[in-house]
Amino acid sequence: MRKIVIRSIVLALFVIPTSGVPIAFSANSSPQRIVSLSPSATEDLFALGAGKQVIAVDSLSNYPTRVPISDLDAFSPNVEAIASRKPDLVILQSSATKAQSVKQALEKLHIPVYFEVTPDTVDGAYAEILALGNATGHSAQSNRLVTAMKASIAKAIAVGRRSFPLTIFHEVDNTLYSATSKTFIGRVYSDFNTINIADAADTADSYGYPQLTSEYVIKANPAVIFLSDGEKVKNVASRAGWNTVAAVANRHVVVLPDDIPSRWGPRLVNFYQFVSTHVKAIK
Repeated sequence: MRKIVIRSIVLALFVIPTSGVPIAFSANSSPQRIVSLSPSATEDLFALGAGKQVIAVDSLSNYPTRVPISDLDAFSPNVEAIASRKPDLVILQSSATKAQSVKQALEKLHIPVYFEVTPDTVDGAYAEILALGNATGHSAQSNRLVTAMKASIAKAIAVGRRSFPLTIFHEVDNTLYSATSKTFIGRVYSDFNTINIADAADTADSYGYPQLTSEYVIKANPAVIFLSDGEKVKNVASRAGWNTVAAVANRHVVVLPDDIPSRWGPRLVNFYQFVSTHVKAIK
């Protein structure tokens, strides 16, 4: 069950890009009752210094540990439940169920909405941090955060980038959904000079998350397998025919830290550092 939920989270949060809607507040009227319905935005807000202005977050926003977690649903937002919190800013994911109608309903109640757009590049992640900084009265802090992130990510890439390509497979779930290089996740791997085996199956899914077959993965023979679904390494090794895959045979099946691959906030640095460490170690 956990794996199914994880796949739903990843796919829902990384597809359906639309045009974002920035929110502007004056210096004297920055929001003080923010409701965040995005785990990534929640992490952004706390990292840029707006944590004290956040009164409630969705049920999946679990970082940092001090967040005011609630039963609000990020994927199927309930207008009445949100409005009952009396927010002066709501951060709503554009891929949520009936997101446009929820946004319109909240705005009819005179509740400002920041319509969060899933980025497909690292620059898009930076842009969201800066936009949230402007919207919450923390512009200077958000600029400092982005500057620090850029420096840390550049260092991770410099340390781990391959001199020759390395084939990788990113497993979204154990039914073999993956992420191509045109997705946010895939672009991280690309920065390390990797060959993503999902790219050849890109036409199977217009959003960049094709479902591969076991035979396809075996034939592609990735040197490293990254698991973002909670799957156990021993289970991967026991799949029929997978013992011949280079990543399995050479013990380069890597379990990614929980949540980090599916969020584009400040812990994006951790994702880069983690990938850097593991791709660098492959001879």
